[in-house]
Amino acid sequence: MRSGPDPLARRVRSTPDRPALVEAGTGATLRYDELDERVRTLAGHLAGLGLDAGDHLGLLAPTSTDSAALVHAAWRLGLRLVPLNVRLADPELAAQAARADLDALACVGETAATALSIVDLSVVSIDDGRGDSGTRADSGRLDAVEGVEPLPSVDPEPFEPATWHADDPALAMFTSGTTADPKAVTLTMGNLTASATASAFRLGVLPTDRWLLCLPVYHMGGLAPVLRTALYGTTLVVQEGRSGFDPEDVVRTTREHDVTGLSLVPTQLDRLLDAGPDLADSVRTVLLGGAPAPPELIDRCERRGVPVHPTYGLTETASQVATATPEQAFAHPGTVGQPLFGTEVTIVDDDGEPLPAGESGEVVVSGLTVTPGYYDDADATHRAFCDHGLRTGDVGRVDEAGRLWVTGRLDDRILTGGENVQPEAVAAALRTHPSVADAAVVGLDDTEWGQRVAALVVPVADTGSDADVDEDALLDHCRERLAGYEVPKTVRFANGLPRTASGTVDRDAVRRALVEE
Repeated sequence: MRSGPDPLARRVRSTPDRPALVEAGTGATLRYDELDERVRTLAGHLAGLGLDAGDHLGLLAPTSTDSAALVHAAWRLGLRLVPLNVRLADPELAAQAARADLDALACVGETAATALSIVDLSVVSIDDGRGDSGTRADSGRLDAVEGVEPLPSVDPEPFEPATWHADDPALAMFTSGTTADPKAVTLTMGNLTASATASAFRLGVLPTDRWLLCLPVYHMGGLAPVLRTALYGTTLVVQEGRSGFDPEDVVRTTREHDVTGLSLVPTQLDRLLDAGPDLADSVRTVLLGGAPAPPELIDRCERRGVPVHPTYGLTETASQVATATPEQAFAHPGTVGQPLFGTEVTIVDDDGEPLPAGESGEVVVSGLTVTPGYYDDADATHRAFCDHGLRTGDVGRVDEAGRLWVTGRLDDRILTGGENVQPEAVAAALRTHPSVADAAVVGLDDTEWGQRVAALVVPVADTGSDADVDEDALLDHCRERLAGYEVPKTVRFANGLPRTASGTVDRDAVRRALVEE
């Protein structure tokens, strides 16, 4: 990537009249020149906050045309954008905001109170008090939250549009907010551009493509299309994320707006297939990632004629590492296909030595999409890399045809509905309940969520039988301390936790005990 202006500024010079952004609910459309004008105005207001190139701007907002425009505005000013997960609990968000060294935080009306509670710096709203429909709400919606100023009310300041270089940091994206010491992945503009290029080579791009954005912008699967459509000169159809994922609405949107592609996690695709009507005939790409795709889901896609592309990716690689075509997925269930152009995958043993085709080991990735490291965490960065590239912590193998198969995790992280859950964070929350002496948390296979969070709980000695432990109160206790997807869906009680000879919890035995129950 040569140095130059931000991706949207490059694009508007080439195809100003093409449709850039469509709000799915209303059909309101912005051409690239109109989006560029909106972004230039937003960047002026951000400059009015005192922000300058290199500063860190947090974004605590669901998917919307407002948040998509803010992404471009941040890059117009040369800012490092830090998307925050709106589903996390306040303590987790506060830890991430502190870790990322934010200079300001952007929110929307419904996240304003949370934004104020997690930072002590400038907080602005990007929706100007508008409700879910995108129209102006009754007066005073944001005035009720003292300390939050609508961004359009900030006096704008002149600014010099940023010049971007390949190694300039553009994002600090958190992989998970469930640990006590969260890490933020640094992604450069070169990482993002290389990922978009490699994805286009694998999936194909047409000038008339219309990509449906229905994933949250605080995950790479949701943020990547905002950049990629601008690079390609295609159209981004944005489905408001305030009310959650509605499969029937997604199907309807694909039909009403001639959508050609969309990204989903397995849980969403399963629900979409259950919804009944097929996707629009215009859809030729359903990029499926975020969690392993169950073979039965791939089989359903084949029977329903869904052009599914199972993909394996990481935040640390700016999204896709390998992606299968529908033909590969149907012929070889379980594979995520060959690595994308410019990406090298090496399978290594415990000593970091490469393994031959067919043998399982840790998946290591190298290439232009790979992060330079974790923000302000040299130790974690050093541990993440070996001689062959980024150590993913995933277990997999590469077959003789070069197809990648990802079969598990080196650690015990749980993937539920496309979200990462650290078992120890859930167990720690359980242990703070006065009736709990100890707890162990594992992931159990689940047809809907991929995995579900399950807990084996040891009551305190004076509690008596497990019948005396109020399970509903225990779960309410967790909901106050954890994100919704982290709260256990299965809870069982035991007199003690099974342990190995060294005293550590025997997680396989815990899993067996939960399954047997």
